Amino acid sequence: MNPMRCIKIDKVTVNMCLGEGGQRLLNAEKIMEGITGQKPVRTTAINAKTFGIKKGEPIGCKVTLRKKRAEDFLKTAFGTKDNKIYLQQFDDTGNFSFGIEEHTDFPGMAYDPDIGIFGMDVNVVLQRPGYRISRRQIQRRKIPRSHKLTKEDVITFVKEQFGVGVI
Repeated sequence: MNPMRCIKIDKVTVNMCLGEGGQRLLNAEKIMEGITGQKPVRTTAINAKTFGIKKGEPIGCKVTLRKKRAEDFLKTAFGTKDNKIYLQQFDDTGNFSFGIEEHTDFPGMAYDPDIGIFGMDVNVVLQRPGYRISRRQIQRRKIPRSHKLTKEDVITFVKEQFGVGVI
């Protein structure tokens, strides 16, 4: 097989949006650090006048995982979802997203009534070697249509790599 046609994980972004800061946000950051093994970054409100949140106020946290950490996290995350994912969760450009309702589904995470239960969103970006040409500074080019990922390519990759069933 051509090595330029191999699909690999570019990044996995795990996001917890709480809608508020304070002690609840600190608890969510501790949980996310325990699950992913990486320190989370706070996300701030852009414009939310209707929810009583001010612009620039911290409302959530996120972590970006790459390479080996991303693969390990995805294996455990798919295990919490019973190795099933819906067809609607894939897009046409080689990405997919899914949600995890409770952090207690992860191994080693127990329920604590003082902390509560947090859910999270997982976004996965896949790519082929050579995608850098669309982001580089010098001689930037578009990715040819024949080299772009399709929905079918991503589905077969997820089935083979992680043993996930697509419903």
